[in-house]
Parts: sequence; structure tokens; C-alpha cells
Amino acid sequence: MMKALVIDQFGGSNIFREADLPIPLILPHHVLIRVAATSINPVDLKIRQGLVADITPALPAVLHGDVAGTVEAVGVGVNDFQVGDEVYACAGGVKGLGGALAEYMLVDANLVAHKPVSTTMAEAAALPLVSITAWEGLIDRAKIQPKQKVLVYGATGGVGHIAVQLVKWAGATVFASVSSNEKGIIARRLGADVIINYQQQPVEEFVVEHTDGEGFDVVFDTVGNDNLQNAFKAAKLNGTIVSVVSLSHQDLTLLHVKGLTLHLVFMLIPMLFGKGRAHHGEILSKLAQLVDEGKVHPHLDKIFSMAEIASAHQYAESGQAIGKIVLTQSFNL
Repeated sequence: MMKALVIDQFGGSNIFREADLPIPLILPHHVLIRVAATSINPVDLKIRQGLVADITPALPAVLHGDVAGTVEAVGVGVNDFQVGDEVYACAGGVKGLGGALAEYMLVDANLVAHKPVSTTMAEAAALPLVSITAWEGLIDRAKIQPKQKVLVYGATGGVGHIAVQLVKWAGATVFASVSSNEKGIIARRLGADVIINYQQQPVEEFVVEHTDGEGFDVVFDTVGNDNLQNAFKAAKLNGTIVSVVSLSHQDLTLLHVKGLTLHLVFMLIPMLFGKGRAHHGEILSKLAQLVDEGKVHPHLDKIFSMAEIASAHQYAESGQAIGKIVLTQSFNL
């Protein structure tokens, strides 16, 4: 048996309870990970609140997709990992897949990569979901190129702070949109070339100032919803928009008259539908190399223990966090 945190119903941050569950049996093409750490993503909060029924695991449920830990067992057909390997992944906590709020997590080996050597388990756990999302949007979809002008909305958020670093690594110029001077300082440390405080400067004004009114080659929008209209305004003619949050009704007039291309990224698709999972493992392998080369690093706001799950979720919902919130294993301490 193993210890786990489960929810029996949807609700507030205080609904988690500790439970004894069977340790998952190893399956072909899977690895069993002894969980060291996980991190909180917005989707984890939405699942707990009951806001995304289509992707929610059956109750009682073990939540959280991001995981860092050590391989405990290896299934038939797995050749890239062995017992004792330190790994990381975004691999569960959604419909059909167990999550990381437990001592052990059974994971499709295609979703897994060896963790960066230079990071702690907590740092590694902060990376998977946000990094895969940023990579799919910027590298796979927008195909950013050197010297392009790329605007990143929400530049110090979970996805945004990785996006800033990937844009810089790709050789493009990073324009970081933030809401405060404090966040601007952090964005600069992450590699942003230009800081834009959207609270102080409207989109029309900074487009003129930084692009002579032409607009940005690529706009990466982690805010989404109605902010898409600002993204449309900020993009140049025939430019590219990438959004990771777009569950809303929008006027597409600007998209049409400016000839824009809009990409919508939903990184959970391989987990939910079982297709394209190997690409996520490949992204994390490439990312680990970038991390070990000092090109990318996670920004951790706070580290909680899993015993503090209610406080961690409450803090995540407060909107105060910059970067990522991480939880470390506490069951077997």
C-alpha cells in the first residue's frame, strides 16, 4: 500500500484527505516513479473545483500531473530507463491517469525524460507542463526565428517565464509584458530584452514605441480569453498569435483583416487521448539539456510539503505567485 492525497468531491482547497491506496502494478511500456515532488498548475485547481468535467479523473481522485522522482520499477518494453534513474514528466492527474499526490505514480514511459542533472527534484517538478506548453507554442507552432520580435504576455507566470527563456534561446528579441515593476525585474533576469508594463502603457502605445507601429512577429499569450483582442492588436500584418488559454467567445475581425495566424495549445491532448506522447518525452529531454547548459531555469515562488496541500492550493488561487509553486514529498519523511 501507499499513502496518497485524494479528493472525494469537488470544492475548496481543504477537501484533500490522506488515504491508503494500492501501489500501482507495473504495466508494459510504463515506469513506476517514487514521487519526490510535484507542482501546481491552473488545471489542477480547475479539476479540484469541478470546472473541467471532461478531463477530470474518476472520484476518489489523485490529482496533479507534474512529477519528479526516482524510477522504482520498469515495465516490459521500456529500454530508456532503469531502476534508480532520476526522472521528470507531466503524466497524470487527468481522466484515466493517476496523479502525483502520492508516494508512487505509474507513468507511460513515453511521457518521461531523465531530469536535468543540475536541478533539485523540486526544481525539476516545476518544469514539465509549463515547458511543454511553451515549447509546443513557440517552437512547434510559431517556429520562432532569430531576430524576430516576440511579445510574451504574462511573462513571469508559470508558462510565461519559460517562454521568455525559450524565445531568448532561439535568438529572437523578447518583449515581456508584466503588471508590476517587481515582475519586470524578474523578467529581465530571465532574459527579457524589453519590459512592458501593460498597466501603465496601452497596447497601441507600446506597439508604436517598440515596432514603429508595425506590430510584433509573434505574440505568445498566456493570459488568454479577452486578452486575445490585445494580442490581435499587437501582432503585425500576417503575424502569428499563440494562445494557451482561449475558452471564450471572441470577435475575429482583427484576425481576418490583419491576416493573422492563431495557434491554440492544449498540452494535455497526448495524455487524454494517448496520441503523440513520445513527443512530450522528447521535449523534456531537450529541455533537460538546455537547463544543464544554463539556458533555462525554473523560477520557484514557494515550496510546500504535500502535508500543506490546502495552503499550497489556497496560495496558488490567490494570484500572488510569480513562477511556480512546488510541493515536496512528505508521506515517508
